[in-house]
Amino acid sequence: MVKPHRIWSLIVVLLLTIATQFLHVDSASASITDWLEEQRFITSVWKIVNRSYVDDTFNHQDWYKVRKQYAGRKFNSRDETYDAIQEMLESLGDPFTRLLRPKQYKSIMTSTSGALTGVGLQIAVDPETRDLVVVAPIEGSPADRAGLLSHDRIMKVNDLPLDGLSLDECANLLRGEIGTEVKLSVARSVLPSTEATLAVDAPEIPESAFELKSKSTNKQKLNQAKNSSATNKQSNQAEQEKNFDVTIVRERIEVNPVIAKLNREQGHKVGYVRLNQFNGNAAAEMKSAIANLEKKGADRYVLDLRGNPGGLLTAGVEIARQWLSKGAIVYTADRNGIQESFTAKGKALTEDPMVVLINGGTASASEILAGALHDNGRATLVGTHTFGKALIQSLVNLGDGSGIALTIAKYETPNHTDINKVGIDPDVEFPLNVPITRDQLGTKDDPQYVAALEVLKQQEQQQLADAA
Repeated sequence: MVKPHRIWSLIVVLLLTIATQFLHVDSASASITDWLEEQRFITSVWKIVNRSYVDDTFNHQDWYKVRKQYAGRKFNSRDETYDAIQEMLESLGDPFTRLLRPKQYKSIMTSTSGALTGVGLQIAVDPETRDLVVVAPIEGSPADRAGLLSHDRIMKVNDLPLDGLSLDECANLLRGEIGTEVKLSVARSVLPSTEATLAVDAPEIPESAFELKSKSTNKQKLNQAKNSSATNKQSNQAEQEKNFDVTIVRERIEVNPVIAKLNREQGHKVGYVRLNQFNGNAAAEMKSAIANLEKKGADRYVLDLRGNPGGLLTAGVEIARQWLSKGAIVYTADRNGIQESFTAKGKALTEDPMVVLINGGTASASEILAGALHDNGRATLVGTHTFGKALIQSLVNLGDGSGIALTIAKYETPNHTDINKVGIDPDVEFPLNVPITRDQLGTKDDPQYVAALEVLKQQEQQQLADAA
């Protein structure tokens, strides 16, 4: 006969065994649930890319095979899934298509609204060299005050080489708390051909230094005095690189997209408008600036897009409509070749003559605006060729605070010119090689601005001659 206490012992052991088995089942169930959730998450990103990415060859790879490659992997955390997504997107070979982890996504959404925290650099990865390249420093930012220029290459951050790092990994190294320092190791070309920011080569520009080409070419060429000697000097130069370190203190950066003033030049009232970025406030501020200048009697305009890295496509289109009464603004095309056109609507805020200043830091939405004004015959372009970014990205919220920047289309100017990696050539070419300060912009100490005034003057003289 089995004693009662032994029976109870057996029952307790049995119950504990059953409970332990249930714990193992619950744990396994939770593990499976987590695995399925991470698989659903990475698959959702794959589907977004599969549905909308601009290149239907996916960088000449089997995108379904890529899906299978990640379907069999186990991710123990969301961070591991993020790493896999980043790896998957990098296989596209497109530096503009990338994962944005929660902090990165929030930062980008904040920057397009007009405020951000950091050193104030617009950056990109060169698709050929994989170097981190400065598109443009934000005006008045710590990076701007430190003297960083468009097309500078950042080789190290806090002595850490950037080789092999993605754009977002590089951006993370630049970000940090307000008041903290970051050291940048910079490589800069010293040749004028690589300049992308404001500079001066001659202190004065005599009227005889301008040479206008025939109308049939729709081109103008501006030659500096003593141009031939300067050219000979440049031709004897070997390409050189200047390497230096700079320490920058991070801070909160308020982006003022539009700065405008009225200048009295050569008996005219010139509205000088500098557009720094196409953020969510840009169109409204541009509209206000033009209205104020019109009230003050502006009769000609210089629109400064130098060093403007772009921003929101919608802002670029809306601002173009403020200067154009009719005509196409930009054509976009997705991977299926389906085109969408954006056109001018209604009457322009002003029809006064205008010149647009451009350079190598003029990119993306800035090139859309410059191309629209140029191809519609609304403005003459003065400066140097632009950056050459004709790809359109969409920011996709992934639902957990993260997102992806996805290249969904490319654009062409109204004349159906594809400027990607090429840029837009100015009508009046004016290469510069000695930087000037921000305070000199739009003044007589800004040779490109002076060149713009001379172009406006010659256009007026030509109109008078044609009317005679």
